[in-house]
Amino acid sequence: MRAAVFNAPGEIGVEERPRPEIEAPTDAIVRVTHTAVCGSDLWFYRGDSDRDPGSPVGHEPMGIVEEVGDDVTSVAPGDRVLAPFAISCGECEFCRKGLHTSCANGDSWGGDNGGGQGEFVRSTHADGTLVRVPDRHADDEDTLRSLLPLTDVMGTGHHAAVSAGVEEGSTVAVIGDGAVGLCGVLAARRLGAERIVAVGHHEDRLELAEEFGATETVSERGDAAVERIRELTYGGPNHVMECVGAASAMNTAIDAVRPGGTIGYVGVPYGVEEEGLDVFGMFGQNVTLAGGVAPVRAYAEELMADVLQGTLDPAPIFTETVSLDEVDEGYRMMDDREAIKVLVKPHAGA
Repeated sequence: MRAAVFNAPGEIGVEERPRPEIEAPTDAIVRVTHTAVCGSDLWFYRGDSDRDPGSPVGHEPMGIVEEVGDDVTSVAPGDRVLAPFAISCGECEFCRKGLHTSCANGDSWGGDNGGGQGEFVRSTHADGTLVRVPDRHADDEDTLRSLLPLTDVMGTGHHAAVSAGVEEGSTVAVIGDGAVGLCGVLAARRLGAERIVAVGHHEDRLELAEEFGATETVSERGDAAVERIRELTYGGPNHVMECVGAASAMNTAIDAVRPGGTIGYVGVPYGVEEEGLDVFGMFGQNVTLAGGVAPVRAYAEELMADVLQGTLDPAPIFTETVSLDEVDEGYRMMDDREAIKVLVKPHAGA
């Protein structure tokens, strides 16, 4: 099969690799019809994190089940499925409490499993990982585009809102105008927030945030952004969602949140070790910090139900679509901020 691989910073190639095969009775093989480039993929693309040259990339697969192991009961060949970015067993202590990303038997889409930006993947623990799309929606392209973000960014934005304690009538600030931040705006609106202040630096993305439900936007940076957020919310919001993954964004959240408020963070906190985190500020203002890597499998069914009934649509975050042969260009467009999120179709004509 053909799959995207990391060759070097700034260089994503497409190579012939062994097609994954069933190795355990709990495995399933999925033909990938839709996948995406994630903001976290840019870490190794930019050289900010280490990755072995030649390793397969991608972690947001959706497709058709081709084959299943003897013990798989939840999906069958021919089913349309989407898959969260982390493989989980669904049965261990952590999966049972909804913390699938801490699964005791967890796995990833890389290595011999094929990589999410390839033609086929193997899902180990298929029953605990794969989410079946109802047959009546299985071939509706518009619906599939709306479901694909549930593999990562929509579930991650939702985790930020849940971690921040957003509920009916809340006032919320969402830090970040990338795909996760925009999905965070959708999630806050879905949970009933009355006011949603979207914070970012790109006019087109803030306009989309308003379409998604933001009541105000802030484009200032640093201290000016904090001042504007606090001005708009009469002293700071009770709920702040940090959706960037940078020390500067985390400290903006800490400086902006109302005393006694809650920050839900889902961005991987790059730079915190070098720049520091204002823990003393949180301590002094009794600020709660909650969140982490999002267990998107825990949210998949409830979010899918809303997508299928037409009350949730994150599809507009996909501003470009590329084939597998064009995947390197997809990475470049995201790195250069020419695209919010790039959808990839590994099979021609899919």
